[in-house]
Amino acid sequence: MSRTVQLNNVDHKDLRVDTGHGAALGDAVMWAITFPAEFRNVQANYPIVFGKSADGEFQPLALFGFTDGQNLFLDGERWDATYIPLTIERQPFLIGRSADEMLVHIDLDHPRVGSARGEALFLPHGGTSDYLERASSMLNTIHQGLQTNAPFVAALLQHQLLEPFVLDIRLDDGSDNRLSGYYAIDEDRLRQLDGDAFASLGRAGHLEPIYMMLASVARFRDLIDRVNRAGAAGR
Repeated sequence: MSRTVQLNNVDHKDLRVDTGHGAALGDAVMWAITFPAEFRNVQANYPIVFGKSADGEFQPLALFGFTDGQNLFLDGERWDATYIPLTIERQPFLIGRSADEMLVHIDLDHPRVGSARGEALFLPHGGTSDYLERASSMLNTIHQGLQTNAPFVAALLQHQLLEPFVLDIRLDDGSDNRLSGYYAIDEDRLRQLDGDAFASLGRAGHLEPIYMMLASVARFRDLIDRVNRAGAAGR
């Protein structure tokens, strides 16, 4: 459940946000939504794939694990990666709208929110803290980035560059596992595109995120290694 309200310095003057990491703070998730401008940082740590939203729309995802609720980058209270996707970092904040104005909202029921520990949101005399200013800037970056997902997906579909994939994994303990229900770039189809199609993708700025997605496939090896290490530690 969530209880989302518009943030203000009267009702929420004493709120603080725990900026640590851990399952208890809501980080035990399998993936996070990402966007093309973030792919360069994301691909250095996580596989990037496409999943489908509840309404059937394709959305790019940074994968943290192979099963629901599995985040292989959590090590107690530490997130073991050089970059954390912004849609994770922005929690517990969201963007809301009032007419043409974008406003910061907060989920009061999020486990990061309280009054006992963490970063203050407001200064003693009511001004916004540096932390809240950074969070607001982050929300704006996310909002702008997510707007680019639809044209990126449309271009991939136009050129038939998305294909479903299945990843079968045999772990060190002998168990067989399968990741399915996701989509990746069709490399064969990409190589077959003619010059005009490549030029069109390049002009639209889509080639770089395509190649960032392809490069991110190498990160599956890291996920598998992390599963094996976790299994070995549990034995």
